[in-house]
Amino acid sequence: MSKSEFALELLDVHKRFGKSEIIRGAQLQVRPGERIAIIGPNGAGKSTLFNLISGRFAPSSGEIRLNGARIDGRKPYQISRLGLSRSFQVSNLFTRLSVFENIRCAVLWSMGYRYAFWKFLADLDDANDRADQVLEMIKLDKKRDVLATNLTYAEARALEIGITIAGGAEVVLLDEPTAGMSKSETKRFIQLIREVTEGKTLLTVEHDMGVVFGLADKIAVLVYGEVIAFDTPEAVRANARVQEAYLGSVLAEQQAAAGVPA
Repeated sequence: MSKSEFALELLDVHKRFGKSEIIRGAQLQVRPGERIAIIGPNGAGKSTLFNLISGRFAPSSGEIRLNGARIDGRKPYQISRLGLSRSFQVSNLFTRLSVFENIRCAVLWSMGYRYAFWKFLADLDDANDRADQVLEMIKLDKKRDVLATNLTYAEARALEIGITIAGGAEVVLLDEPTAGMSKSETKRFIQLIREVTEGKTLLTVEHDMGVVFGLADKIAVLVYGEVIAFDTPEAVRANARVQEAYLGSVLAEQQAAAGVPA
């Protein structure tokens, strides 16, 4: 089978919880290497969409394809092994392990290692080297031996990014990666995301419009479970339907908070 021209496809995806339909015929086609931001009002279904793509939920109907292969209904670990990885809104680290040990845990399976009581992790030179490479990428090499519980908030988020990319996934999902950060931290984090996802396909859920317009090649606007627009940041900004449904009010709120006149 020839390789698909799309890294990720959502084809008429629906998700119902009882009588409530959260995702209503979502359509999305993402090319390899594109950086996509998914935006929308609270309750639009953004986290549900991520959960469907990563396998935490199975769609009620429709198809989800990763590099042409159907992944809807597969388990999260199966999807991960096919080359998709995600981070979460809430930190999910091994807090009693060091920064290095957290990263090494993430690389072991992708490098073919399985549980074996006769092997010492310290002897796995290739896994240890790969973990050190990731630490350098996420700028935490100087925190190598620090317990994850002792990291700052921004450092912990960087470690989560490292765990997400450590396995070599080509499609990366980041769920609100800059939430809770200061402006200076956010600026540095945008650059970090750009660097560590270079050449990869990126989907991120983000509420900060500065992050969205500074990071994304394209923006998908999700409103009431439907993708109402999917285009470049400039085109989405000018889209009248998007302005009416979501973007205009959000930008106005952010400008008002910053003291900028409308």
